[in-house]
Amino acid sequence: MQLRYAFRLYPEPGQRLALARAFGCARVVYNDAVRAREDARRAGEPFPTAGVLSQKLITQAKRTPGRSWLGGVSAVVLQQSLRDAEVAYKNFFASLKGERKGAKSGAPRFKSRKDSRQSIRFTANARWSITGSGRLNLPKIGAVKVKWSRTLPAQPSSVTVIKDAAGRYFASFVIDTDPAADAARMPDTDQSVGIDLGLTHFAVLSDGTKIDSPRFLRRAEKRLKRAQRELSRKQKGSKNREKARLKVARAHAKVADARHEFHHQLSTRLIRENQAIGVEDLAVKGLARTRLAKSVHDAGWSAFVHMLEYKAARYGRTLVRIGRFEPTSQTCSACGVKDGPKPLSVREWTCAACGAVHDRDHNAAINVKTAAGLAVTACGAPVRPGLVPAQREETGSHGFPPQPCAA
Repeated sequence: MQLRYAFRLYPEPGQRLALARAFGCARVVYNDAVRAREDARRAGEPFPTAGVLSQKLITQAKRTPGRSWLGGVSAVVLQQSLRDAEVAYKNFFASLKGERKGAKSGAPRFKSRKDSRQSIRFTANARWSITGSGRLNLPKIGAVKVKWSRTLPAQPSSVTVIKDAAGRYFASFVIDTDPAADAARMPDTDQSVGIDLGLTHFAVLSDGTKIDSPRFLRRAEKRLKRAQRELSRKQKGSKNREKARLKVARAHAKVADARHEFHHQLSTRLIRENQAIGVEDLAVKGLARTRLAKSVHDAGWSAFVHMLEYKAARYGRTLVRIGRFEPTSQTCSACGVKDGPKPLSVREWTCAACGAVHDRDHNAAINVKTAAGLAVTACGAPVRPGLVPAQREETGSHGFPPQPCAA
């Protein structure tokens, strides 16, 4: 399985200029590739292949006065930008044919230098390395300081340098995990649990545990409003407006980072303690169109369930999703009688058939566990095979690793 390990970068002023140059060159090559394909489509000609685009937009373009500055960055960065354009078109056509799951992908668009996120990728061919002092040595950029939060478990296959909207730099390494080491880290257990996600409590477990919702966005809302109000009063195009924009972006990044950390810690804890987990497949998009939209987005249920999915696949656990139309809040977990729908204001109810008094969320969590088929046994449950995309972040302690390079 492939995972991403992200670490904070602190480039020096000269290295920031070199990174900005690399971001710009990669963006120009990507836009040239999109333009070449659009021109071929309008002319009714076949799309140029990746080899033709590489020869025309990189090799030959470096020899022209208008694109001679492409030689100032690593050729691998430009090649990967062309590859990104090719993948974008493949996803677009696969989405049109219905071969790609998820939301429909639009046609590739031109990138802007004002985009909030910029990135470049270095593969092994770029000959990047981690120095003995723990710095990331990138071609034509230099040795960049890295804030290590853990030791890399294996030799990375590639590294992506990212600049986010808040002006922060990250190095994202792609690592192939070791199944034997993962199995030793998370030994098998005979426990199973059902999870009911909500807003009053972020999660209620079938064993009765209630996990409060941190509500990171709600708690920071006053500060965010003040920063956004200051931004709206700044003149467009001025330096003060750019400073205010960074202030808003950093405030939002702080909220997002806290939410990600909470999701990672909770998901890792649940995966460690349980062999099998049942969770409800919520209609997040539909709920995000209601009056509860802000609270739904603040909870981040989709991101949390996605973390449970890839961690379950990594550590040999079972994650079962039950249908969103399963009446978990209407069924008595004691006798199984369906008592009918109830408004959200009803937090406790008594079963008319058996007289059992239920906490709404705890009862739903027990029904989720039962509907997932986990109420009898969990140890040795099969893991559903499937592709798991690389993740960017995981929880971890701060500080430099004992060994600067990959073990």
